[in-house]
Amino acid sequence: MRQSAMNAYAQNQTGVYAPEKLIEMLYEGLLKFTSLAKRAIEDGDMEAKAKWINRSSDIFIELIDSLSNDGSQMTAYLSGLYMHQIKSLAEANRKNSIQELDTIIHVVKVLLETWREETNIAAEVA
Repeated sequence: MRQSAMNAYAQNQTGVYAPEKLIEMLYEGLLKFTSLAKRAIEDGDMEAKAKWINRSSDIFIELIDSLSNDGSQMTAYLSGLYMHQIKSLAEANRKNSIQELDTIIHVVKVLLETWREETNIAAEVA
């Protein structure tokens, strides 16, 4: 019961944020879950690894769904980049590859930094 109440609260909280902030939160979630998957591989916890990789994949799918269907080059680029990251997560899962996860973490850090610069979120937070 407590967990479902927490989930409902978290879901309600996302409804009050601007779309720009939600994207930032998705990128932050990717960093968190991918790092947890990396730690699970290091610890030999394959169940946790699968859980965190699946959550990361779900976030990339959400990011794809959030893209506008305007046919722009940026939309096509981001869609392709997100799909590539999903494939990389599958490879990391299959091979227990920390290196693959490190690459994904690097890509997401760059995306997050760029997103913050473009949306001026960092200025609002500071």
